[in-house]
Amino acid sequence: MAAKRPRHLPLAPLAAPARRQLPLASESTASDRVRPIYCVWEITLACDLACRHCGSRAGRARPEELSTAECLDVVRQLGELDVKEVTLIGGEAYLRPDFVQILRALHERGIATSTTTGGRGLTPELARRAKEAGLGGVSVSLDGLEATHDRLRGVEGSFAAALRAMAACRDAGLRVYNNTQINRLSMPELPRLLETLGAHGSSAWQLQLTVPMGRAADEPEVLPQPYDLLELFPVLARLKPIADSLGILMFRGNNLGYFGPYESLFQSWTPNGHYSSCGAGTSTLGIEADGTIKGCPSLGTTAWGAGNVRDAPLEQIWERGLPMRYTRERTVADLWGYCRECYYADVCRAGCTWMSDMLLGKPGNNPYCHHRALEFSARGLRERVEKVAEAPGLPFDQGLFRIVQEPLASD
Repeated sequence: MAAKRPRHLPLAPLAAPARRQLPLASESTASDRVRPIYCVWEITLACDLACRHCGSRAGRARPEELSTAECLDVVRQLGELDVKEVTLIGGEAYLRPDFVQILRALHERGIATSTTTGGRGLTPELARRAKEAGLGGVSVSLDGLEATHDRLRGVEGSFAAALRAMAACRDAGLRVYNNTQINRLSMPELPRLLETLGAHGSSAWQLQLTVPMGRAADEPEVLPQPYDLLELFPVLARLKPIADSLGILMFRGNNLGYFGPYESLFQSWTPNGHYSSCGAGTSTLGIEADGTIKGCPSLGTTAWGAGNVRDAPLEQIWERGLPMRYTRERTVADLWGYCRECYYADVCRAGCTWMSDMLLGKPGNNPYCHHRALEFSARGLRERVEKVAEAPGLPFDQGLFRIVQEPLASD
């Protein structure tokens, strides 16, 4: 927190125009006929914050974002694809003038809706209108206590604004919950942050690791290290019963794992009681504001964009877009490094595709794993990631990191 850093971020970059007419397979296979349960839909890349960990470098709207009519047609296609829930995100989703209209259309289709927000401009009036349109819940981002949150979000006063947004949504009758990025600034504050969530009526808390994508790749000293999981998971285990007592469902994001001694504690709500690999392109769907379709909203656009709804129906892109097939068809043979030989390889499949791809330039080997950190620790070793190439400064871009193995007591 005390390190000298630039006072201002560079102007948010303009995203490249959507890649169009991407090739689709000539026909679908049996594995392609799965259906997404959950969709995360970025309806604009415009944002009123300047988050230091933002993977999309949000701020400015994308070129040629979908019109209201096109968005309403996407809603129709989501219904026909039998999607059960949609989370609207940005940038900041409420900055689209038709935010409430899109919510209402989803609700009328019988699709459950939520939104994720920094909350800076989420007024009581907007919360009331969104509730009336069918919005079910709001996840307000809180990334530490006030000084840490404001530093990470890039705008002084953003923590106070987030708490006001929680109050406005709660008063409107919306379910309010929170999400937190875990990094070296926020990690020490998690216990006190849980107290804050309890005091402000949160019903759930999603935790995920900051991923070296976009602006987060520019500040590697803030990123968690793989060996930090040795300290983090016991803390989370101590917080879980406290969260339960507060009526807060505490759950992990897909990139915070895997298969350590606390697995059943955090995955008891799942059918198998344990993690079961990346859902991109199998149970989840991502949509970008210009109509690009991905298996996961967080994945990089260039490598993982499967098609555009201006060129082909959503169902065809879902079934026949070539990047969609990665998680449907991958086997242990597609893994590499430690993950290839891991005891859990065939179940985990290297965990979060986003994390390993953004970190190392290709998926299939993920050092951010509690089981893996424990295995190295038992041998007196740890893994550290270090940046070897800068990110170019574009939305959804990445630098390049490498894994260094070293003695556990290396500080």
